[in-house]
Amino acid sequence: MKNSILLLDPEFDPIMAPHCNLLLKITNDSFSYAIINQDSKNLEAIYDEQDCRNVANKLKSKIKNDPYLNYPYKTVKIAVSTSNCITVPNELYNAKDLNAYTNFFSGDISKTLHIKNNAAFDFTSIFNLKQSLENELDNHFKITSKHEQSMPVLILAEAIENGLLFEFTSLSFTVIQITNNKLIFKNNFEIENGNEFNYYLLLLIKQLQIDFKQTPVFLSGIINENDQNYNILQKYFEQLQFSLPQNKEIDCSILEDMPAYYYGSLLAIDLCV
Repeated sequence: MKNSILLLDPEFDPIMAPHCNLLLKITNDSFSYAIINQDSKNLEAIYDEQDCRNVANKLKSKIKNDPYLNYPYKTVKIAVSTSNCITVPNELYNAKDLNAYTNFFSGDISKTLHIKNNAAFDFTSIFNLKQSLENELDNHFKITSKHEQSMPVLILAEAIENGLLFEFTSLSFTVIQITNNKLIFKNNFEIENGNEFNYYLLLLIKQLQIDFKQTPVFLSGIINENDQNYNILQKYFEQLQFSLPQNKEIDCSILEDMPAYYYGSLLAIDLCV
């Protein structure tokens, strides 16, 4: 596939799958997975496909045809994009108010509510998935934990004291604002081109009252120096730097010819609990 890549340790033996974690990242426009050996701390494989116009069909096809998704892994952790998600500061969170939190959830939604506490930024997220996607995942994988798409990106953001973190796929971006180690803002935006990215960026600068000359910007995901999105950011911000993976214990030798920041949030799923 022109938009996909598979990197594989040639010494990976599927018989070691029970010693490995499978990490899945499913966004509105991309599908990726990683296999990490928990004994050797070695990254055994990474698959990534961008610009997916029908991620649900892609997931079904990969489950059916990709042998690496059919081994008995030690754990399976998944981060999934969903529009049905609400973030509640822990000081305001009340488990008895779940119905109130989910009043605005819509679509072909699962009855299963996923509730995840983020201790680093002191909030609880409540989300659910499309019923068809939930069924597809549960019927095939023995899932250890499910997370909303931004959770591993927030793990990357834990290393930031002040600034903005942008995490890109080919057709979307997640932005997180951190001030004095506190989460101020997070959201995901779908974009078709640089003009749309420029529009949302200016909107964010205005609405969040960002001092773009003083604010450091950290970049992760599918972005490169001097590509369209990078050049747009460079028009407004003076401090741009690429964010390295937070999961530094993992031997990522198979990525030696790839930018390490491409798959930082995918590997950070391993740190989600």
